[in-house]
Amino acid sequence: MKRNCNVKRAVSIACLLSMMAVASTAFALDVAGVKINETAHVGNRDLQLNGAGIRYKVIFKVYTAALYLPEKKTTTTDVINEAGPRRISLVMLRDIDSEDFSRAFLEGIRKNTDRADAAKMIDQLTKFGELFATIPELKKGDNIVADWDPAVGTTMQVNGKKVGGVLTGITFYNALLKIWLGDKPADSKLKVSLLGGAA
Repeated sequence: MKRNCNVKRAVSIACLLSMMAVASTAFALDVAGVKINETAHVGNRDLQLNGAGIRYKVIFKVYTAALYLPEKKTTTTDVINEAGPRRISLVMLRDIDSEDFSRAFLEGIRKNTDRADAAKMIDQLTKFGELFATIPELKKGDNIVADWDPAVGTTMQVNGKKVGGVLTGITFYNALLKIWLGDKPADSKLKVSLLGGAA
C-alpha cells in the first residue's frame, strides 16, 4: 500500500514538473509585464520569435512589439527579403486614440518608403487608414497583429478578431515592417531588439 502511494506521488510530481516545463516554455520572455509567445502560426507555417521590445515615446511606454519569422534574421534587408510568412504583434501599454495611432503608423511608413513604392500602395494605404477608423480607441492590453501570408496578403487582427479586408502586395507589408526596421525607425532601440539584439 505504501509502495503504491509512493509510486502515485512520484507520478504526480513528474506530471507537475512536466506541466511546469510546458508552461515555462510557452512564453519566450516577459516584456513590461506582457508575456511574449515564442512561436506563432501564420498560413501553414510555424514561425519563431525573432525579437521583442518596447516602443517608447519620450519616457512613456506605448506598446510592446514582437516580430515572428520562419527563421532568425539579424538585418532589415534579410527580414524584408524573407519569402515566407511573417508576423508583427503589438500589445498596448497605455490607452491611445486610434486616429493618433493610425497617423503615427502612416507617418512611419512615409518616412521609410521611397516615392516609387508609395505610388504603388495608394489603395492599400487608404484601406489601412480606413481600418483604424473602425476602432474608436485602443486600450491598455489590446493586441494588434499584422500577418503576411504569401498565399493571401496582409491581414490585421485586434484582440484576435480580424479587422478590415486583405491588403495585397508584399510592398505594403514591407513598408509596414519598416516603421520599426527602416532607416528612420519609430524607436531605434526597439529596432535592435526586434532584430534579436540587446537594446
